[in-house]
Amino acid sequence: MKLLVKAPAKINLSLDVLHKRPDGYHEVEMIMTTIDLADRIELALLDNDVIKIVSLNRFVPDDQRNLAYQAASILKEKFDVKKGVEIKIEKHIPVAAGLAGGSSDAAAVLRGLNKLWDLGLTLDELAVIGAEIGSDVSFCVYGGTALATGRGEIIKELPAPPVCWVILAKPFIGVSTADIYKRLDTETIQHPNTEKMIESISAKDYDLMCENVGNVLENVTLTLYPEVAQIKEQICKFGADAVLMSGSGPTVFGLIQHDSRMNRVYNGLRGFCDQVFAVRMIGQRHTLD
Repeated sequence: MKLLVKAPAKINLSLDVLHKRPDGYHEVEMIMTTIDLADRIELALLDNDVIKIVSLNRFVPDDQRNLAYQAASILKEKFDVKKGVEIKIEKHIPVAAGLAGGSSDAAAVLRGLNKLWDLGLTLDELAVIGAEIGSDVSFCVYGGTALATGRGEIIKELPAPPVCWVILAKPFIGVSTADIYKRLDTETIQHPNTEKMIESISAKDYDLMCENVGNVLENVTLTLYPEVAQIKEQICKFGADAVLMSGSGPTVFGLIQHDSRMNRVYNGLRGFCDQVFAVRMIGQRHTLD
């Protein structure tokens, strides 16, 4: 038996860090939404009681380092599953890009194996398990649009954002999230207005949403990686309505309402950057159907 599951990327419309916690994590306040750029996960039952990762992408590990592997492993352990699974990962989301590709793969495996192994878990129960794997996995279990707090695992559902294009541009570098957080000075950062962003989404107010994008990690990454700053400048110059780095980077995205301007920005960036995508926000949560 085989099952196909989509694993969509996310962007941060707003990312705030409040303080460092006693457990070493940072207390965050993030507004995230899924976009129509997704990995494809194929799950197939195996006769042998093993977890097998298959991917043609050389940057995707095929062992315990892979979050999709960890997702299968934790379900097997918690529910004493004696069946094996082959997990084929067809990557479309760039690796180490600030788009939660690995976390979304893990979340897709949780949702898919819940069905394939007939575990009968709810999305809420899967999200709790996801939090044991990584901070973004809980959000990726749900998808859609949400306010994420705590270390990212406390999820409050929000409505879908105003309809628009998202242009993504990623330079050919990877960024360590842990390294960016380590260099962040929480005493001097300028906090984005999370409440205004929630208000703009609830009111479907595109202009207000564009006015309130913000990411406190951006200045750290832009200082360390000038090529990311250059991409942001180019997207601004080509005419996006709002431009922001997603997560810890290095991917930068621009929000655009009109098709004609989207094409101009997309074509302009294609000559400037390694990986460029034009996608829509998904906005709606996953279901277990």
